[in-house]
Amino acid sequence: MMTVGEQDLRWFCVRSQPKHEHVAAANLRRNLGLDVVNPRIRFRRSTVRGAVWVTESVFPNYLFARFDRGELVRDVQHTFGVAGIVHFGAFCPSIPDHIVEELRALGGPGEIRLIEQELNPGDEIKIAGGMFHGSTAIVYRVLPAKQRVAVLLNFLGRETQTEVDLAAVIRIDKHCLARVA
Repeated sequence: MMTVGEQDLRWFCVRSQPKHEHVAAANLRRNLGLDVVNPRIRFRRSTVRGAVWVTESVFPNYLFARFDRGELVRDVQHTFGVAGIVHFGAFCPSIPDHIVEELRALGGPGEIRLIEQELNPGDEIKIAGGMFHGSTAIVYRVLPAKQRVAVLLNFLGRETQTEVDLAAVIRIDKHCLARVA
């Protein structure tokens, strides 16, 4: 059963400053004691330095906070890292509890879902690091004991089999590429 104060608590979408979702979430929790949901994903990305682990917000520049809008709207808006509360004119939509709970469940421990790649023979990969950095290849065989993968690489006009460090390999997801194109 809800108490009188809890009846006015609703989930709202809060806009953060660019790349400050985690800062806004931490400050809302620490300074105002709010329940905050900021789902993030952790995955490997190819960079000039090689493959690196990256953590990004599932909803860039947005997070969800539960509070009494009538009481805390100004405090939330003036929290470091927060750019504002999502609104349409004077209307400030709230989000149903079950939607936020589903988002919280998808996030996993610490609100971060780890996206690990599983490599299989035939997968197309991009090499991130080493002398073949930026090249694409096809997985020929996975060698888990050596933490390496055997790939077929088009090198000097012919397919050559070579081994590459598993940490320097990023699988190319054709489904993601199709959505971008």
